[in-house]
Amino acid sequence: MRRARPRQRAVVAAAGATALAAAVVMSATAGGSAVAAPAAKVPQTKAVPAITGHSLARNVGSPLSIEQCQAKWKINCYTPLQYRQAYDLNPLYRAGVTGKGRTIVIVDSFGSPTVQHDLDVYSKQFGIKSTKVDVVKWGKVPPFDPKNSDMTGWAGETTLDVEMAHAIAPDAKIVLVETAVAETEGVTGLPEMMSAEKSMIDHGVGDVITQSFGATENTFPGFDKGDFSSIDNLRYAFKDAAKHNVTVLASSGDGGATDSTADGNGYYPYQVNSWPSSDPLVTSVGGTQLHLNDKGQRTAPDSVYNDNGAGGGGQSHVFSRPSFQNGVKNVVGTRRGTPDISMSAAVNGGAWVYSSFDPTAVGWDVNGGTSEASPLFSGIVALADQVAGHRVGDIHTALYSLEKKSPYYSGIVDVKDGTNNSYQGVTGYTAVKGYDMATGVGTVDAARFVPALAWESWKRH
Repeated sequence: MRRARPRQRAVVAAAGATALAAAVVMSATAGGSAVAAPAAKVPQTKAVPAITGHSLARNVGSPLSIEQCQAKWKINCYTPLQYRQAYDLNPLYRAGVTGKGRTIVIVDSFGSPTVQHDLDVYSKQFGIKSTKVDVVKWGKVPPFDPKNSDMTGWAGETTLDVEMAHAIAPDAKIVLVETAVAETEGVTGLPEMMSAEKSMIDHGVGDVITQSFGATENTFPGFDKGDFSSIDNLRYAFKDAAKHNVTVLASSGDGGATDSTADGNGYYPYQVNSWPSSDPLVTSVGGTQLHLNDKGQRTAPDSVYNDNGAGGGGQSHVFSRPSFQNGVKNVVGTRRGTPDISMSAAVNGGAWVYSSFDPTAVGWDVNGGTSEASPLFSGIVALADQVAGHRVGDIHTALYSLEKKSPYYSGIVDVKDGTNNSYQGVTGYTAVKGYDMATGVGTVDAARFVPALAWESWKRH
């Protein structure tokens, strides 16, 4: 199992990035004037990609069938075409709902120097039209070094994010923001990431932002004293997103009911949560396991992701219960509960991904983790934006309202099988009827969910 570990203390610098939105979107090498990050206390916490290397199959010459994957690795492995069938996306595509005219923003440290080439190869393999990835370098992003495990870890994350978002919303524009995270004495890349996101929002770039990274709430300075200002000082991008009706997503994590310690070498021996997934201004995307045949048809209902990792979820120790979760207070209690919704994340049922950023490891891998789930759902949101004719914005109220309605109307599919219990020895949560802290409200039947989400958004507008 490969474990991507860009867990170093990272540069925060108020480095610059883009000039105008037009320059951002038109140029794949956008540079421009320096933009200072808002002054704030710098948390000594590390941004960690949620992929944490949930990859078992490596460097295969071409994607294998499910039967071949079972024979070779004893896991299922899925193509985007099988995902499209599983999530009932094909009726939307036939109706012209492909994400056209909408933009997905992906934020990753370092990025990948081969992301466009890799997306082109990925798309061609499965007969999907490729799209241009507009790359924004935020700050002085160092030259890519394939021998640097931090860089290759984030490059793997970048590749997964871009290919999964494109698989669901093939005509959506993708803007990849690469941040200049590098090791320093005890500072982090999170302020840089938030500053980059705010700039994209302010310049009108992006309808939905997907974040496949997180840091355990407990690792932020002041947490042990009940001082959450270091997290609060980072929320400005999400507050800005709410003002501009931009949807913000984040992976719920891959540690079940626990998460990584500050040094990245272990897990807390009790229930914890991670930010930004735990933020009430962010839609937390958890993980499921799909059970499909070669046609992408379900052979069994979805279950909780719990292999080589487990879907993150539980109560936030920082945020109290937001009003949109009042209807599930019997589950979350007085705290913000995560996740809100879930998509495919299990390694046994992982996604084929192509990469070539490491010249010694060019080929196809099978990846999982909630790093997969968040960009998958970003594509769903982009489709809903297209149907609505505008940004659907913060979707929490719509999600919890739709969960109470008929699945035939809402497109929300309850997940009632499995658990993220006892991952790393920490008791977690079991999927039950209705909302739970294993998979949230469940997963989606996109043909129904996308128009329902668009309609709920239209009612609010």
